[in-house]
Amino acid sequence: MADDISPVTALVVAAAGGEQQAWSELVSRYAPLLVSVIRRFRLTPSETEDVAQTVWLRLVEHLDSLQEPQAIPQWIITTARRESIRHLSSARRLRPSDPLDPVYASVAADTADPGEGLFRAERHEVLLSGLADLPGRQRELLLLLVEDPQPSYAEISKRTGIPVGSIGPTRSRALERLRRSPPVRAYLAASERSESSGGDRHGAGTLG
Repeated sequence: MADDISPVTALVVAAAGGEQQAWSELVSRYAPLLVSVIRRFRLTPSETEDVAQTVWLRLVEHLDSLQEPQAIPQWIITTARRESIRHLSSARRLRPSDPLDPVYASVAADTADPGEGLFRAERHEVLLSGLADLPGRQRELLLLLVEDPQPSYAEISKRTGIPVGSIGPTRSRALERLRRSPPVRAYLAASERSESSGGDRHGAGTLG
């Protein structure tokens, strides 16, 4: 399979046909994106897990209509937002809104600049969507390299099976493939069009 062809289509077709391994691979690829979207709603870990399970169930129901790889990340983002809002709305109906309640504080509105926050969230979602197109070891390596604190190269080698001396070259290949992934290419193209027409993308023309 050529580097610029996403492997997700075949996974979706196989998962829709009942292949458990293909479904597990889809979950592995898109779990970081899903969790990232849900966490923006400041749910507890157990609530995050509940919402994630609901989104995965919805995806199973819609696999037959989502065989275009580029459609899957946006579907996950939209569905995760909708289910998170639905969960919050339900939770608020079931309990009084006490400002001193720690749970109330966990879902309080963010005081940061909403425009800047939306931009960062959008860019983060694009990168996670692009990561889903990468082979497993490249995807795992890039995720490990952005952990805080970052694991040592020895630990990364142990967890990925990549020799320490090959981590740098593998990272370079992974980043190049990430830049050529359909979600990132589409985002950069939209950024260039916005900039050429005088729009403001907060410098989105440079990812990562």
